[in-house]
Amino acid sequence: MQKEEQHLEKRLSELSHLAYSRDIVTYSDFLNLNELNILHTMPKDKLYTEYTTFGGYALAERQMAAFHPDALSLRGETWYEEDPVNYPFSILKILPQHEKYAEELTHRDYLGAILNLGIDRSKLGDILTEGKQAIIFVHSALMAFLKEELTRVKHTQVFLEEIGFDDFQYTPRYQEIKGTVASVRLDSLLSLAFSSSRSKLSGLIEGAKVYVNGRLITTNSYQVKEDDVISVRGYGKFQYKGRLSKTKKGRIYVSVYKYI
Repeated sequence: MQKEEQHLEKRLSELSHLAYSRDIVTYSDFLNLNELNILHTMPKDKLYTEYTTFGGYALAERQMAAFHPDALSLRGETWYEEDPVNYPFSILKILPQHEKYAEELTHRDYLGAILNLGIDRSKLGDILTEGKQAIIFVHSALMAFLKEELTRVKHTQVFLEEIGFDDFQYTPRYQEIKGTVASVRLDSLLSLAFSSSRSKLSGLIEGAKVYVNGRLITTNSYQVKEDDVISVRGYGKFQYKGRLSKTKKGRIYVSVYKYI
């Protein structure tokens, strides 16, 4: 394990211990896919409490971890995995000052403008682009700073508005892809979703770039289950929706939702 990974594992263990010893809920920064995998695969003896993760919406790639002590249950309190009130991050919408003159900005444009303000990537969740607007998830402590300082993205003047969790609605856009596969192995579904050969995509799996429900998978023959979400670094993500039928030759006709 590399030094950075060891440091993260130690930090997560400390947060879990703090939740246990002080009987409080503690939170990590936003974790990327690799960091979430480290959390999910940590030895049980290094975690002192249960944990949940949430990034603002169901398919969020970057998520915060919340470590919550068993004492919550003993007191009759319930911890909701996706209770947005408790997580210390806010939702901001970035809008152009003058829509008529606004550029078509990309995820990279928004991210670059925010990082140029000196904000660490771990304080930011996903960035969702919608036409000439964007939605960002940011640590609550930085919300006021961002609203004041982020005034331009590339050549477009912008302003920010906070969105309450009750008012936030997001339906990811996707393309449904149907096709036949020999089996619901991970490499077969990658080939279908990204229209490429299994041999080419197998290298992504072996190269530790493929995650299923946030867990790193390095085995080509991994059997994907219905509704699993597969994320591929540099390619995107899709959800396996299930089997539709079987052909006379024994191949399986399946459906996947590729997010765009």
